[in-house]
Order: sequence, then C-alpha cells, then structure tokens
Amino acid sequence: MCENDSIEKPLVSIITPCYNAEMYIEETIQSVLAQSYENWEMIIVDDISTDRTFDIIKGYMKADNRISCFQLKQKGGASIARNKGIKESKGKYVAFLDSDDKWKSDKLMKQVLFMETNNYLFTYHNYELIDEKSVPLNKLRMAPASITYKRALIGCSIGCLSAMYNQAQIGKIEIKRLDKRNDDALWFKILKKAQKGYLLNENLALYRIGNQSISSGSKLKLLKYHYKLYRNQDFMILTSLFFTCTNVFVYFWNKRSEKAI
Repeated sequence: MCENDSIEKPLVSIITPCYNAEMYIEETIQSVLAQSYENWEMIIVDDISTDRTFDIIKGYMKADNRISCFQLKQKGGASIARNKGIKESKGKYVAFLDSDDKWKSDKLMKQVLFMETNNYLFTYHNYELIDEKSVPLNKLRMAPASITYKRALIGCSIGCLSAMYNQAQIGKIEIKRLDKRNDDALWFKILKKAQKGYLLNENLALYRIGNQSISSGSKLKLLKYHYKLYRNQDFMILTSLFFTCTNVFVYFWNKRSEKAI
C-alpha cells in the first residue's frame, strides 16, 4: 500500500522475460509476492525454456491469479519477450524485472508514490549487486539524477530492474529484435516521448551478476552489441561508431564508480 492514502493505487504491469531460469525464477517471483504494494500483475514471457522454468511458473500461477505466463511460439530473445509482455499488459504503469533479479519489498510502493506525486512519466532508482548465490557484494550502482534522450545516447546507466514508465500516457512500446542492450533501446523510445527520466534516489532492488571477467573476445562482442543498438536506431555508420565508443566508456566508468555499501 502507498504511504499516502490520498494517492491513487493504479495497476502496475511487471514484465519478466525468461529462458532456462529454473535456478532463480522462484526468488524473482517471491520478491514480487512480497511487495507491500498489491495492485500489480506479473506477466512472465517464456522464450521456449528447456528446463523446469515453465513448470515452476505454473505452480505460482495456480496460487496467485495476478501472475500469468505466455510462451513464445519461436525463440526471440529478451527483446521480443518484452515486446510480448508489454503488448499483453493492462497497467497504468509498466515495470521491468528480469528472471534472475529481485526487488526489495517497498520498491513498487515507493516508485508509484514517486511517480504519482510528481506526475513523472519515466523513473528509475539505484540498486545493489548480489552474486549467483544471492550473497550481497556490498556494491551499489548509482543512476543519474535525471536523463534525457540525447544524454542516454551517450551512455545509459539505467538498470532494467529499476525502470518504470507511465503506459497510460506514453502508450505501448515495441522495439526491434536485439539480443543485447535491448533495454537501452526501450529507454530511448520511452525518453523520446517522456522527454526526461527522473531518479528515485533509493536502493530498491538486487541485481545478480555472474563471472565478471571480460575476455578480449567478450570486449569485441560488447562493441558489436552497442554498435547494433545504434544502427537499429537508424543512425548512420559514423554516428553509430561514435555513440558506441562513448557508451562503452560510460559502461566501464560506471563499473569503476560503484559505491560501497
């Protein structure tokens, strides 16, 4: 529930793409069930998992009708899964939570209150890091106080698990297929309509990271994914290369700037 009873309690649609997530999907769902804000729907989109992911989700669907799951007919990756989730969503607000991440129990309550009170169209917050076993790494990733579309092009440090936008005013968003950095493509589209995004300066979620060592091959792939992100925005080759360089610089700068907690 919101702290202020005079604030409307609109429906929030939570979009969760998943693929072979049997190790973590229960923790993710349980973090949604633990929310103090209760007016939500959780739309899970399964990208043809080959493990027990869908069976686990079905158990939660039987226990709580706010949880639903759609299975893609052919493999499409996280971008296509998010598109499907947004298409099926009914909420005034849309929030994003990947299948291995978790929210703190007051995340939705605080973020909805923040948006309703200030009439913001797009918001995000800080979040902390955990490892594959959910052990806290005592590191906090900070986001900028505000961000515009042009600023996001240079380098975007909005965590997918932290973002929420006003679908009632912005409308449904759809992006081209992109296997990596597809969340940035979402923020670009949203910011074009919202004009500006705003930080709720609190730590409200837990982001799971695996092995963070980056090989030379991985660095080349990182460059390729960023370049494709900008080409998908219909930028020319030189412009895409420029933004690729600035974005990779910001990516590594943000990692070095993680705050100890």
